[in-house]
Amino acid sequence: MYSNSNTQANPIRVEDYASLVKRIAHHMMVRMPASVQVDDLIQAGMIGLLEAAQKYDGSKGASFETYAGIRIRGAIVDEMRRGDWAPRSVHRNARRVSEAISRVESRKGRDAEDGEVAAELGVEINEYHAMLRDTNSSRLFSYEETFADDASATFSGESSEFDNPQENMTRESLKVSLTQAISQLPEREKMVLALYYDEELNLKEIGQILGVSESRVSQIHSQAASRLRSRLSDWTQKD
Repeated sequence: MYSNSNTQANPIRVEDYASLVKRIAHHMMVRMPASVQVDDLIQAGMIGLLEAAQKYDGSKGASFETYAGIRIRGAIVDEMRRGDWAPRSVHRNARRVSEAISRVESRKGRDAEDGEVAAELGVEINEYHAMLRDTNSSRLFSYEETFADDASATFSGESSEFDNPQENMTRESLKVSLTQAISQLPEREKMVLALYYDEELNLKEIGQILGVSESRVSQIHSQAASRLRSRLSDWTQKD
C-alpha cells in the first residue's frame, strides 16, 4: 500500500489500480509493432502508477483514477520514445503517406480518398493499406504526448514556475492547431479518434459501432494520423 500526505484519510493502494494499468497497456498496444510485448507496456505503466501515487493531490478536484490514467499513459509514451520500436522504413513510409495526402488535397481542394493517395504513391490499394497498418505502430501523432504533461501537472499541483515560457506558448499553439485540424477531418476519421481516445474503446468495439472490420478501423485510424501529420507539417517536422 502507498499513501501520500494529501490522502492520509483515504490511503491509495496501488495494487487496487493494477487492472487500470493493464487496460491502458492493452488499449495502447494496437499502435505497437508485433515485436513489442504487452508486458513491456504494463511494466512502464506500473512506473507511471507509482509516480501518480506519489504526486497525486486530491485537493485539485480530479479523482485518483483520472490522474493515474494520465500518468500511466505518459509513462508508456516515454517508453515508446526511448525504444523507438518502429524501423526506419516505417518512419519513411509515414512521411511518404503524409506528403502524398498533402499533395492530393492541395490539388483537389478536399479530403484525399484512399485510392487517390495510393495512386499518388504509385502503389496498389492493398499495399497502401499495408503501409497504413505499419505506420499505425510509429509515433505519428499522440494525444498522450500533446496533452498528458499539462493535465498531469494540473492534477498533481506541481509547480510550473521554472517552466520555459516559450515552450508553454509553443505547446498551447500546437493544441490549438491540433484541435482545429481534428475538427476538419472526415467524419468517420473524427469518430474513430473520438471513440478510441476519448471513449477508450478498442478497435473491435469501434468496428462493431461503425459496421466495419477491425482491420478497417485500424486503417481509418492510421489515415487520420497521417492526415493530421500532413496538415500539421510545420509542427511534425520539428520532431
